[in-house]
Amino acid sequence: MTRSQRQAIRELIAEMTALGCRREEVVAQLRHDFRMRPREAYRLAAGLTLDQSAAAVTEATGGSQAPEGSGIAKVEKWPGPSSRRPSLSLLGALAQVYGCEVADLVDVADLREMPAADRRVVHAGAASPTAGREAPQAASAPPATSAPPGVRGTTGDSGPALVRQAAEEAAAWAGWAEASNVGPVAVEQLLADTRARAEEYLVQDPAAVFLRTRALRDRVFGLLQGHQSPAQARDLYRCAGYLCALLAWMSSDLGHPREGETQARTGWLCAELADQPDLRAWVASTQSAIALWDGRLRDAIQHATRGSQYATNGTVATFLACQEADAWSLLGAAGETRQALERAADAQERARGADPVGGLFRCGEFRHANYRASALLRTGDAAGARDTAQAALDTYSTLSYGTTAQTRITLASAHLACRDTEAVRSALNPVLALPPDQRLAPLVERMRDLGRDLAARGGAGAAGVQLRTSIADWCADSAPRRLPLSL
Repeated sequence: MTRSQRQAIRELIAEMTALGCRREEVVAQLRHDFRMRPREAYRLAAGLTLDQSAAAVTEATGGSQAPEGSGIAKVEKWPGPSSRRPSLSLLGALAQVYGCEVADLVDVADLREMPAADRRVVHAGAASPTAGREAPQAASAPPATSAPPGVRGTTGDSGPALVRQAAEEAAAWAGWAEASNVGPVAVEQLLADTRARAEEYLVQDPAAVFLRTRALRDRVFGLLQGHQSPAQARDLYRCAGYLCALLAWMSSDLGHPREGETQARTGWLCAELADQPDLRAWVASTQSAIALWDGRLRDAIQHATRGSQYATNGTVATFLACQEADAWSLLGAAGETRQALERAADAQERARGADPVGGLFRCGEFRHANYRASALLRTGDAAGARDTAQAALDTYSTLSYGTTAQTRITLASAHLACRDTEAVRSALNPVLALPPDQRLAPLVERMRDLGRDLAARGGAGAAGVQLRTSIADWCADSAPRRLPLSL
């Protein structure tokens, strides 16, 4: 808006006020002459700046709504570009501040974009009798409390009229409380979509799944900014928590552990808000995995131990014990590694019920065997690692290219430790055939370790040199290096 437009608006408001025009007439003229959205027109008619409006909303709601002036500007522009859909609670607060009804602050363009539940609440508020409030002046204090649409302050009525109005207010509030921006079918679909992302990540391009998972998380975050029942809110927080945990794991796999930690912390907050023990356990397991691949082995053990306090049904207890064994083996603590492996085996036998999400958040027999083989190899039992890895590859079927590749790398490393150099290449060939987009950061690190072990053992002649060259080329073209191009 230019300076001349602002001046013209001030002059029009002053003139219409001097002529005794009602507030609604001022709003209508502003909208006609300057093509304003209704919320901006009501703010200007009330004589408030963006920052003054934000401060008035904060005071009116006791801080439960605390927008900034820039936030008010975005909800005024909605549903236009660079805008933000206002929540019903914010619309109710703005209506209090401007001395109007919630329905006055929306027009047909808003209603077209609103969820059906929000439209019902707006119409219910519009149908209730008006309270005859006057618009406050810029310097006047807004009401001290806020209420959902349809609930009003004292009007001065008495006797039967006051009783009827109180009953109407209660009915209007009940309609608002029952309304939701998400229904049970939509919540179930969101959970199903979350399970789908966890499954897709095991078999598809990780960068593409990352983008779809982020979009789904943002959708859930947006719903949580609206109004729903406590039970629905818990389901949404549960869904958001698993999505954040998925993004945390993916971020680490794509070479960004610090960003993964940020996602995991948000996932833990969602688990607390949802009060979901299984979600807490899976978030802790994700934090443990990130810490391990970031080289913080004691932190990895601490996260896994913490997660074990919450593990209930499914395979998360197996997974957490496997992660402990993984970290202890990297520390060279053979005794602690064996104890953790025993706990993992016991947990696998006791596991009951399906995992809430599955896919990435499931520790089946193949994944369990992969962890066991890796831990045995690091603690000096190369033959046991070889036999465990080979039996898993021969016995179990898995769609997870990542777990399969890790098991094959462990098998190749075990063959090398057993000085069976011819078997190393055979075990590794399927890994070398993985497309670059599936060469995740943990796989790259494991392959580099194998290349260093080959060099330390003399390389097994020309074949060994050729294999080390293949490994180096494989690591040079990996998913983390391609991530900027993929996104």
